[in-house]
Amino acid sequence: MSGDPKANAARAALDFIEHGMIVGLGTGSTSAHFVRQLGERVAQGLKVKGVPTSEATRNLAEQTGVPLLEISQVAAIDVDVDGADEVDTAFRLIKGGGGALLREKIVAAASRRMVVIADASKWVETLGAFPLPVEVTRFGFALTAQRIADALRATGCAGDEVALRVAGKANEPVITDGGNYIIDAHARSIRDAEALAAALQAIPGVVEHGLFLGLAQVVIIGNATGAEVKTL
Repeated sequence: MSGDPKANAARAALDFIEHGMIVGLGTGSTSAHFVRQLGERVAQGLKVKGVPTSEATRNLAEQTGVPLLEISQVAAIDVDVDGADEVDTAFRLIKGGGGALLREKIVAAASRRMVVIADASKWVETLGAFPLPVEVTRFGFALTAQRIADALRATGCAGDEVALRVAGKANEPVITDGGNYIIDAHARSIRDAEALAAALQAIPGVVEHGLFLGLAQVVIIGNATGAEVKTL
């Protein structure tokens, strides 16, 4: 075992992969460990095909020799292995820190099983300390951001600050693979994740939000010596 908790969580997820499976490939640093390790198994003879959740993951999978399918080529995915920015004891997730939440949710929802891999810092009692990513259309994004703040207040979140995600020296808006902006919602503590999810989904201009509810069946928490596999 590695001393890296993320790598150990990713390695434990390989136990859920079998010959002939179609595998959702998540985005982010922990998912990258999984893609690399899956590539090693493919080199050893494992026959699988992957569906990437971002262009970054597609590039990594191609580099590591994992055969890929387009999402349009599959009717269902056997298992989706992805990271999380937060996961609570009911296996509710916040995802999207890497900006791929829309494609990640499409793949997760199409999967028969979602396996979440993370280190212990992502395991929380209450969601919301990590800002909740909300993917929005560029048109009217400032109005949409105001409605997102309204939704945070209306559902009892501890905070209601929202911010357009920017990057680089020029602080240019981050553009997702789908061509959209991301609003980071600083809820601080989410009292009712289901109510907030419904409120966000009802806002015109919101493409998708980073609350993944009712999707994960397995959570693997890596540590320095191995990993703990949790199931609902």
